[in-house]
Amino acid sequence: MEKIILTGDRPTGKLHLGHYVGSILNRIKLQNEGNYDEMYIMIADAQALTDNFDNPKKVRDNVLEVALFYLACGIDPKKVTIFIQSEVSALTELTFYYMNLVTLSRLMRNPTVKSEIKLRGFEESIPSGFLNYPVSQAADITAFNSTIVPVGDDQLPMIEQTKEIVHSFNRIYGDTLVEPKEVLPDSIKARRLPGIDGKAKMSKSLGNCIYLDDSNEEINKKVMQMYTDPNHIKVTDPGKVEGNVVFTYLDVFCKDDDFQKYLPEYKNLDELKNHYKKGGLGDVTIKRFLSSILCDLITPIREKKLELINNLDYVLKVLEEGTKKANIKANETLKKVKNHMQIDYFENPKFLEEMQSKFNIEK
Repeated sequence: MEKIILTGDRPTGKLHLGHYVGSILNRIKLQNEGNYDEMYIMIADAQALTDNFDNPKKVRDNVLEVALFYLACGIDPKKVTIFIQSEVSALTELTFYYMNLVTLSRLMRNPTVKSEIKLRGFEESIPSGFLNYPVSQAADITAFNSTIVPVGDDQLPMIEQTKEIVHSFNRIYGDTLVEPKEVLPDSIKARRLPGIDGKAKMSKSLGNCIYLDDSNEEINKKVMQMYTDPNHIKVTDPGKVEGNVVFTYLDVFCKDDDFQKYLPEYKNLDELKNHYKKGGLGDVTIKRFLSSILCDLITPIREKKLELINNLDYVLKVLEEGTKKANIKANETLKKVKNHMQIDYFENPKFLEEMQSKFNIEK
């Protein structure tokens, strides 16, 4: 079986550190390892419209924004197909067919959908398109015969629902769709990076993000606002590492080499943690250390993005060529699906033969 990777993001704003460690790093790793047959990255504008239907400009304005971040982070269009979801019409048709395989109650039980409904205040009036988000995602995954889907923890219920749809379709119509396998970031803490305010997830809607094109000044300001140990009031006070957002970020982003560069009095993160827990280490010191690390990470991404902004025709061409390739692949799957569902009336000669037999017409 071919090894096909599919992943993507909703174009509702800039990409942030949560996106970077939760998915983009994994994509770059998979891309550079080259241990795959095809790799697709989708800009999910159609899904973004399910909860931004009254503000399509927000989605439109961020399609190229997301593409810029992909390229600036190191996604290589020579190795990866980047495409725009709404420009692949087969995905919409597949979603429609898959909707018959999922009950309303099952959609309502999806933990990711439940949390997103609460987050967006949709409890009293849920757009049907938003509720069908998992079905749409199943169409995206199966359209490309994806075997691997890099995701964060919050997307695991969506992958589970995709598997259920695959099983239902194959049971009813015969072996047609490929079951995907989720791939999580290696670091458990990176799977759901908390916001700078200590909230469970970094989110654009919560305004608790460090973006991948923030200036060094913005990064420093946000890091200095980070939630630490509320009981660590004086430098001499012992501090807690657990639940301390600064140390959570250091767990994800810090390397031993960073100490040699910015904090040579410590050999590694364990030494820094031990000192903090004993007391005698201030929050400002660890925040400045983290800020330096994040500036080193984000600066080349920010600079590459600025370079690409001056070459938008190239970025748009990447998307156009990728979308053409995605259409070819998705249309192949749609053709197979319709054949197995026996609704390919004009392309299947058996249809006419069956109708002639039904009406007792001799050939």
